[in-house]
Amino acid sequence: MERQSNCSPCSSNEDAVLDVKPLRSLAPMFPAPLGLNTLTQSTAPPFVCVAPAGPFPSAFESGCPSGFSPAFASFATSEAPHQGPVGPVPGAGVADAEIPNANGCIRATPLSASFRTPRSNIIPLDDDEEPTYSGHTSTSGRRIKRPVHLSSYRSVGSDTEITDGLKVKRARPRKVFDSELALVPSSLHDPKKSVEAILMTFDALRRRLLQVDEANDINRRADLKAGAIMMANNLRANLGKRIGPIPGIEIGDIFYFRMEMCVVGLHAPSMAGIDYMNARFGEQDDTVAISIVSSGGYQNEEDDVDVLVYSGQGGSSKNSKNQMDDQKLERGNLALERSKDRKNEIRVIRSAKDFSVQNGKIYIYDGLYKIQKSWIDKSKSGFNVFKYQLLREPGQSDGLSVWKRTQKWKENPASRERVILPDISSGIENIPVCLVNDVDGEKGPSHFTYVTKVKYLRPISSMRRSGGCACLSVCLPGDTKCSCAQQNGGDLPYSSTGFLVSRKPIIYECGGSCQCSINCRNRVTQKGIRLHFEVFRTRDKGWGLRSWDPIRAGTFICEYAGEVVDEIRLDDDGEEDEYIFQTTGAGEKTLKWNYEPELLGEPSTNDLSETFKPLPIIISARNMGNISRFMNHSCSPNVFWQPVQHEYADEGYPHIMFFAIKHIPPLTELTYDYGQGEVESGGMGPRRAKKCLCGSQKCRGFFL
Repeated sequence: MERQSNCSPCSSNEDAVLDVKPLRSLAPMFPAPLGLNTLTQSTAPPFVCVAPAGPFPSAFESGCPSGFSPAFASFATSEAPHQGPVGPVPGAGVADAEIPNANGCIRATPLSASFRTPRSNIIPLDDDEEPTYSGHTSTSGRRIKRPVHLSSYRSVGSDTEITDGLKVKRARPRKVFDSELALVPSSLHDPKKSVEAILMTFDALRRRLLQVDEANDINRRADLKAGAIMMANNLRANLGKRIGPIPGIEIGDIFYFRMEMCVVGLHAPSMAGIDYMNARFGEQDDTVAISIVSSGGYQNEEDDVDVLVYSGQGGSSKNSKNQMDDQKLERGNLALERSKDRKNEIRVIRSAKDFSVQNGKIYIYDGLYKIQKSWIDKSKSGFNVFKYQLLREPGQSDGLSVWKRTQKWKENPASRERVILPDISSGIENIPVCLVNDVDGEKGPSHFTYVTKVKYLRPISSMRRSGGCACLSVCLPGDTKCSCAQQNGGDLPYSSTGFLVSRKPIIYECGGSCQCSINCRNRVTQKGIRLHFEVFRTRDKGWGLRSWDPIRAGTFICEYAGEVVDEIRLDDDGEEDEYIFQTTGAGEKTLKWNYEPELLGEPSTNDLSETFKPLPIIISARNMGNISRFMNHSCSPNVFWQPVQHEYADEGYPHIMFFAIKHIPPLTELTYDYGQGEVESGGMGPRRAKKCLCGSQKCRGFFL
């Protein structure tokens, strides 16, 4: 509900350029802090800065709770680049920062654990909604009740004010204080790793919550529930608001939910498009904008990759993008106006359509901007709207421009420069895979036969065929009579939109013996690739693989295709086969990809010895293979392998499928961990270690 303005009205000439000089001497009125009314005199600055989460549990006010690992205190990376000593503004009571000049150092004060801020009101957002799914019952006609351990989770805080002015009590998510629960790296020296761990934990929780809700025919916002659990357990990074870059977040990083940006400190509000904070400029205090999200809620101009014309907030109804009233110079709008004068950097998050889910959006961190000018414009409905022109700071890496470029290529593949082959698969794949070289004069990889499946040395007929389910048309979540679901532990392994929920020792998909159709959700890896890939020339690792599309965590990439061999042979020059896949180890990231059952009150079932037991299968892609043969090794990979069975019951020889560990921006090289343990290679003894060129901060220096 739009609040009434406490600012002086604008000039009667609505088309005039805004002159805010008279407003600088006024103190706008905002909702009073807890315990005060609007008439209470205060020496604090005139703005109230709301923290990204509600009041901390009392146990956190005095340090780490009893019996809880102190590692959680280290998620909040304490310093950003170019950041100076911490120093609060006396009497401010909110997050503050000191900026000696427009381009000088920034001093930010993290929010005190003893400062109790109002709980944020998390309201479902149209542009963040989880995909809806139709109601269903099992083939037995039974509807399964929701598990008791999830019944207390809500998508709003405990005291949430609704539009009619009444307050409704909400149950708070359960807090888990387990000294053995170590989800996030404790080192402050690797903020990137901390941010990745937080995002991995959030998305794993969201996927599991969505899986449970689907099985129980419940349509709720799993992202908000996951965010509430993360907040309740203080699983966040970068707790203090700050001006400028955020440690551990790089330009071009992508997010699929606003709560993801909230838990890593990129943009605190779960709904509002403008985030702001109180800052000190020399001897003066002021409130300035620190980040904005351009998500299409207002009529923004986003065609230019270096210029953004951003519309102010307010004046529109909750369920409509049309303006219903004049915007007012208050809250975020006033903070933007003051940022124009202070010339401080503002983080800008752009948005794009997510075609993988209905009504989905992808948020792209586009870097730092500064406001150049502002004015009042007329909306299409005739009401006054504030406009702010922001220019991107020079010298930054590409952000939105990458999206514009890949979108152009997808619409017209012929527009891609330096193409050697428009389709290396010769039409075998669902989508053409182009071969490009922007680096040197190499004309292509060595000759191989393109195939999409594995070829077995022994006849397939000698392998025992797996059993099948009796589901009609498609397998449904929550159906206790589906034999394929029971093989997977009682749940279907994929969400309704085809994303893998959890890594398992082996996943059982529906196969030829099942009565369900190819449209069944439990046949994800049998439908071929669904992304626009390109094989490209790297600068120091030969050929590599990347995608023109953004890739969401849990997305199926491809199968490792080739010949199943009994041993690793040497070539004519005495060199090992470089295109060998063996289950030498899953890597640290894969070990942590699944959700933590303790956060949902579920019993822990993490048996790593069973989950990552080496398999006898060896696949060579030297003579025949697909795009997987071009995936290079990395000690910090963004892809992992997963054994999958769907036709035959020999668990020692499954299909090897690749899935995304995390959200992957377009044109990011796809890599997986080749492993590091000593593995026998048939008659040739242990494989030789090779020098690693991945360049990651956690590089081991070698791989097999």
